[in-house]
Amino acid sequence: MGGGIAQLACLSGARTLLHDPVPEALQSGIERIRKHLDRGAARGRWSEEEASAAAGRLEPAARLEDLAPCELVIEAAPERLELKRELFSQLGQGIVSEACVLATNTSSLLVTAVANGVKGPERVVGMHFFNPAPVLKLVEVVRTVVTEQEVVEDIKVLADRLGKVPVVIGDKAGFIANALLFGYLNHAVSMFESHYATREDIDAAMRLGCGYPMGPLALLDLIGLDTAYEILD
Repeated sequence: MGGGIAQLACLSGARTLLHDPVPEALQSGIERIRKHLDRGAARGRWSEEEASAAAGRLEPAARLEDLAPCELVIEAAPERLELKRELFSQLGQGIVSEACVLATNTSSLLVTAVANGVKGPERVVGMHFFNPAPVLKLVEVVRTVVTEQEVVEDIKVLADRLGKVPVVIGDKAGFIANALLFGYLNHAVSMFESHYATREDIDAAMRLGCGYPMGPLALLDLIGLDTAYEILD
């Protein structure tokens, strides 16, 4: 997810720093984005010049301290509250400026909980992209009770610049899409588990009967069962 967001950012004209604490993962992430940029140019989604310029704006950030110049940090760490909270806490303790906006891409955690203990919680906002980020249009912009309205407006402008459609919502577990989606997915799993229908028939019913582009069990595979479990936990 982080790589997809970084791809969008560098294509939009922004200097983009990509951080991963694992050096090998960081390097492979940079290489993957550059390959996607080249592939997009080959398919006519953008020009070769645009791909080259975007790649030039993409930089690895091996240490958190390398993010010091950022005006916005979007975290896309695994869905573990303490991990996200610790990341923002470190950034807020003198690495980035007090004006830097801290946006979490959490899909299920309360943004208020992520912001708890962070210096300047009014600059913390949810910016939930959907996977794959370069393709799906929706971004859920999540405001807490202390998020500054100016921060919300800036994130809406950024989402539009990235080619996304922002919806602004309050801070509730699951937000809009996942709060509705995972009840549906859970019911599909219950049907399969009780041998009510086969996996193939459940997916076919929703694709062919309801016009969904993908069945619920295939969608769970795409999301990842580990990620789905963390969202539901």
